[in-house]
Amino acid sequence: MSKTTLGNSQMPLVGLGNWKIEKDVAADVVQKAIEIGYRHFDCACDYGNESEVGDGLHAAISNGSVQREDLWITSKLWNSYHAAEHVRPAIEKTLADLKQDYLDLYLIHFPIATKFVPFEERYPPEWFFDPDAAEPKLEPVNVPIRETWEAMEELKRSGLVKNIGVCNFGCSLIRDLLSYASIRPAFLQVELHPMLTQEKLLRYCRQESIEVTAFSPLGGESYYSLGIADRSESTLENPIVKDIAAAYSKTPAQVHLRWGIQRGTAVVPKTSQPERLVENLDVFDFELSDEEMKQIASLNQNRRFNDPGDFCESAFNTFFPIYE
Repeated sequence: MSKTTLGNSQMPLVGLGNWKIEKDVAADVVQKAIEIGYRHFDCACDYGNESEVGDGLHAAISNGSVQREDLWITSKLWNSYHAAEHVRPAIEKTLADLKQDYLDLYLIHFPIATKFVPFEERYPPEWFFDPDAAEPKLEPVNVPIRETWEAMEELKRSGLVKNIGVCNFGCSLIRDLLSYASIRPAFLQVELHPMLTQEKLLRYCRQESIEVTAFSPLGGESYYSLGIADRSESTLENPIVKDIAAAYSKTPAQVHLRWGIQRGTAVVPKTSQPERLVENLDVFDFELSDEEMKQIASLNQNRRFNDPGDFCESAFNTFFPIYE
């Protein structure tokens, strides 16, 4: 794999996103990814597979396939653990599942605080507070982001994590966080792809020296099975992208990932297929022209697939917008 890393960090530009990788294959996928050359793994409590991902990481480290210091492991604080007293237990649970002593990056997953669910009662707690209720829904609680962030800072001071950051935050929330943070957020992870280019957010992060990781860099591919996206929205089938791909003898997916990298972001595509693992990593031997970059960016429709303002109401009986 190319040794190119993001900005001043050591985060490899292409990582493996572990959302929706099934538990029964996760350990094998992680070991195969390491064998192919992946060194960046994007995880989260809410993905429900950290223990299995951890099995794969532990096996690869134990058998000498990779050294821990050569890996970049990210995870995320779930919504129900935002209160200060729950932040450290949450990362300790994640570390135990991933079989690691520390994380390279820990992110606040959403700017959403919900009622605490004890680990022994249900883990991961997912979105519903009580899924067995007659009308299950989210149970928001009033926990200021400042309280959560100050607890995140303590994780860094204690050595449990090397970097801290946020996920699914916009400019206003980041600006507010910067007004009181003793340790500035080093990273932002957000949805970015040709249909959601978020130019102003990227420019603001560059201005504030906050590195950016793009999740769902291929667009709506991961959302078809959830009924959140339609295949007609796929930019992988767009003639502009297909023509550019043909010119470089690459796939449309590789063009998407290269576009994301050339914008100055890391990308974390998800796949469990060995041939796709190889394909997604093979994006460092070509470079898009300025005109091609503009053509791809012109596909922007501000189309956000991962939007709590939509899916929380349809899936979790709770209207919960965060971006508007």
